[in-house]
Amino acid sequence: MQAPAACHSIRSAIDKQSMTPFQIEAILICLAINMLDGFDVLAIAFTASAISSDWALSPGALGVALSAGLLGMTLGSLFLAPLSDKWGRRPVILGCLLVMSLGMLATGISKGVTDLAIYRIITGLGIGGMLASLNTIVAEYSSARRRDLAVSFLQAGYPIGATIGGLIASFVILHLGWRAVFLGGGVISLLLIPIVAWRVPESLEFLVSRQHPDSLPRINTLLAKLDLPQLSELPSPSREIKQAIANRDQLFGAQICSKTFHLWLAFFMVMFSFYFVLSWTPKLLVDSGLSHSLGISGGVIINLGGIAGIFLLGLGSARFGIQRLVGTYMLATTASMIVFGFIGTKVLFLSLTAVAIGFFLFGSIVGLYVITPRLYEVNVRSTGTGWAIGIGRLGAVAGPYIAGLMREASWSIPIVFLLFSIPMLVAAYALRQLKL
Repeated sequence: MQAPAACHSIRSAIDKQSMTPFQIEAILICLAINMLDGFDVLAIAFTASAISSDWALSPGALGVALSAGLLGMTLGSLFLAPLSDKWGRRPVILGCLLVMSLGMLATGISKGVTDLAIYRIITGLGIGGMLASLNTIVAEYSSARRRDLAVSFLQAGYPIGATIGGLIASFVILHLGWRAVFLGGGVISLLLIPIVAWRVPESLEFLVSRQHPDSLPRINTLLAKLDLPQLSELPSPSREIKQAIANRDQLFGAQICSKTFHLWLAFFMVMFSFYFVLSWTPKLLVDSGLSHSLGISGGVIINLGGIAGIFLLGLGSARFGIQRLVGTYMLATTASMIVFGFIGTKVLFLSLTAVAIGFFLFGSIVGLYVITPRLYEVNVRSTGTGWAIGIGRLGAVAGPYIAGLMREASWSIPIVFLLFSIPMLVAAYALRQLKL
């Protein structure tokens, strides 16, 4: 095979060859990071009842606590994620992982709801800042045949981490208290940093596009690990990449403006419903008369359904088309949420419906993560992805907070679920307008 002569040639070579152990290892480490994300975000939901009882919080105050981390994730996606287009994906992942770890440790020693909210914002900054880079690394180091499955696999880390976290949280809260959940998560996050520094690679496309003096040896080191020929000189960025560099801050050009708007709308609406479900379901089940352990179990079951939904999305996208399949998932989420809200406290039926919600809801949001990298060129990919996620996080912040206000105003649980199912219909409409 001829040595790649340009960025698109390297991309083509990676697309066509089988996945090497190096690529699989990088994806697995990114998966582990995303598992920590799922563990942390859901830790606050699983501990919500214990925190509320410990500090005698009103539903409104609890809603603020649940939304604080999501606000941090919004800020991280909007302002930290774009730095990876300037500094590289790997440094941003490492820096954000450190911020996330410190935030989790601080949450475990918070003295009141104000401290808790501040530390949750800090934690969220780290999480939100690195998600786009994780998505980019996995997409760029996957072959064309396995790319959708690999990105879906990455996003499956979220419910896997949340499921494991829920199982652990139920035991830890009972024996060690809710603070131990965050302290343990912070320690695990810190231990992951040297592994990431050692084994997670920089984006090849980023190295080519930046044209730094040390890019050539770094590219050749990565090509050797990919079993690809070495380069004798630094490739020139393609015409498309040069145009992207010139327009890196312009995500609203004539050709992309409509897609950017509808992508943002879809992310906002899906995350509005997504984080309501994940943040409030355990507490609402307890409010319905179930025990704390059954409330946590409800959250775990939703995440288990999500794992199945994500993997089947990755497997089915090649056959049915990712856009059509995700749109179907969104419509099915609406129906599942309505049924869940009105089904009462029959544990068996609640469990089955919770599986369905998780299956379709997680598939909906992961589908957006799969679609987003296809809309933007390499030099605005993390910026475009980060801003889309950031706008979505505004919905994530609003959802749990508004749910808290509804509960404080004594809105019934069935009506709350009904209203929070409607944004999924809007998201399905927005997705259809992308016209991939």
